[in-house]
Amino acid sequence: MLRVTKIFRFETAHAIFGYNGSCRNIHGHSYVLHVSVQRLSQDEGFLSSPGFVIDFKQLKRLVQQAVVERFDHRILLSEVYLQENPEMRHLPNIEVWEIEPTAENMLLWVKETLKNALPPEIGLFHLKLYETADSYAEWEA
Repeated sequence: MLRVTKIFRFETAHAIFGYNGSCRNIHGHSYVLHVSVQRLSQDEGFLSSPGFVIDFKQLKRLVQQAVVERFDHRILLSEVYLQENPEMRHLPNIEVWEIEPTAENMLLWVKETLKNALPPEIGLFHLKLYETADSYAEWEA
């Protein structure tokens, strides 16, 4: 099966409520997101004109709008965290989640968002979200 991957970067802060370590405090990461897609129906031969699984420009625009613009320079905090720290609720760049904004939950959110945003003939195959240079969450269809 032929797949293509595009890589995205964004800066996001978060805190993990209930965690017994330094990640319970607000801190930021330079996230790197790998998005791999495939054409859902494909012959074994060459691709017909224009010869793309998906135009990289189209994939970039789609992921930028659906994911990167939503996360970049935002603070992701859970509702539970905000109940314990109500003074944070009024920050202009806050995103409130019902769940803890771990890399794993962020990746699951990205998966659902992109599945709904991709053209019907394109399937999401693989996602990898690096929180640090050597730590990532991964999803595969």
